[in-house]
Amino acid sequence: MLLSGADILVKTLIEQGCDTVFGYPGGQILNVYDSLYTHQSEINHILTAHEQGAAHAADGYARTTGKVGVVISTSGPGATNLVTGIATAYLDSIPMVAVCGNVPTTQIGSDSFQEIDITGVTLPITKHNYFVGKVEDLADTIREAFVLAKSGRPGPVLIDVPKDVQIAKCEYEPKSPVEKEEPQPAKNTRIEEAAEIINSAIRPFIYFGGGLITADAPEEMLSLAEKIDAPIGCSLMGLSAIPTNHPGFLGMQGMHGRFASSMSMHNADVIISLGVRFNDRVTGNRQKFAKGAKIIHIDVDGSELNKTVNAVCGLRGDVKLTLQKLLPMLDESKKSEWMAKVDAFRQEEENYLDNRDGLTPRRAILTLNKYLGENTAVCTDVGQHQMWSAQNLNFKTSRRFASSGGLGTMGYGFGAAIGAAYGTGERSVLITGDGSFGMNLNELATAVRYNVPVVVIIINNGVLGMVRQWQTLFYDKHYSNSVLERKTDFPAFAKAFGADGETVTTPEELDEALKKAFNCEGPYIIDCKIDKDEFVLPMLPPGGSMDDIITKLEVQE
Repeated sequence: MLLSGADILVKTLIEQGCDTVFGYPGGQILNVYDSLYTHQSEINHILTAHEQGAAHAADGYARTTGKVGVVISTSGPGATNLVTGIATAYLDSIPMVAVCGNVPTTQIGSDSFQEIDITGVTLPITKHNYFVGKVEDLADTIREAFVLAKSGRPGPVLIDVPKDVQIAKCEYEPKSPVEKEEPQPAKNTRIEEAAEIINSAIRPFIYFGGGLITADAPEEMLSLAEKIDAPIGCSLMGLSAIPTNHPGFLGMQGMHGRFASSMSMHNADVIISLGVRFNDRVTGNRQKFAKGAKIIHIDVDGSELNKTVNAVCGLRGDVKLTLQKLLPMLDESKKSEWMAKVDAFRQEEENYLDNRDGLTPRRAILTLNKYLGENTAVCTDVGQHQMWSAQNLNFKTSRRFASSGGLGTMGYGFGAAIGAAYGTGERSVLITGDGSFGMNLNELATAVRYNVPVVVIIINNGVLGMVRQWQTLFYDKHYSNSVLERKTDFPAFAKAFGADGETVTTPEELDEALKKAFNCEGPYIIDCKIDKDEFVLPMLPPGGSMDDIITKLEVQE
């Protein structure tokens, strides 16, 4: 059938199983939006308050569904407003396709109104990007973008479509949804080497990240843990892959990880790492990191192997398929002495838990846990609240935690929570700070317009909490521009946008507010007041190792 480029674009998105897109119209993408109007019964478009919010929404949708998230913008500032969202997805390996309009091909390079070389701008933060110069290439370009976005190590792909290509017509032939590239296990010789090392382990530790979720390999990982009697820890990106209450799970590891998880990894003699990076927040001082351990690293992206730490055995391949081949080669064993040591770490961790009365950050998260359903997605912004959430949230279902781990994007959470609600079809939760919430609070307009059920919990300490924590510990309490001194009345703000909300100062008030919020049809904001000097602990000092871990701290005025 003979169709315009705009119709081909929309029809191909529908063909690829895309049911929801997020975006913001503008002059150079209007033809696509006209086609979205025509096909609104087949594909749902969510108009956000800002293109960055749209990109984060597509990201949250992708994280909670495993599908490719799609965001659409116009040229120029519309396209550049996507950059932070694209970079966020890139650093966390999230499958996304960003479609941008551009000026007609005859005007490219002439500095015409709202022209920008968005493919040049985004080259370092995409798996690949395309400039579509003729309409005949458009459908196959979109299909190829979907394959790239979800194959191997997922990531964002950008497609730049000039206005005249949207207008031009050509024949369109529908095709079946594309499949991602066939995953492959690591080489047999490498798997055999890994099996030999694991079978000789006395103190094994399993460490997994977001790649385990991408590979759909939690079941294989749990089988591995049971067979070799190993404790399990994860990175921030790995949270929700397995139920939090699994008896072998110690929680997040690293700079602000759980004490037992970090110390077990530090004392292991073999670390089996699955779909995870060894970034600085995980290792601390790399010269002192896990000095007594042999590291086995399984990752679909070979560039991660030996990038920051040396693995005695690096296996490039799909985590699920590699584990399936590895498991039969392993000896079943019990490691009573090692597990007793791990249990001792757990007991010691109990001494460091914050069990104070009053509305402490930990008590706030534990109160929230009572209201989380099997399928509730929790999104966070970035800062202290993110770490308190990672330490204390309980998850029952995979793909139910969305947080910016690699880029650390303040303002990520609200858009992501909107995308997560559409992805799961259920209520989502945003845990944010007053600093982070200020970055993208305009998306409350989106949540109200579409009556998106999002519970927003603002951990409000009146400061940039993580910045202040570092200034307290390492900068002689020089609180340079970290005290917000804002007068924002968040419940009044919510009402001005057409939502509801309240301020809480006690655990009892928070409990009552959560009851209302989880029974509210649309968004509900809870302004949760805490002290400005609440700290995230444990903590590794910058350049420190697990030997320097800080577990208790009292701030002297």
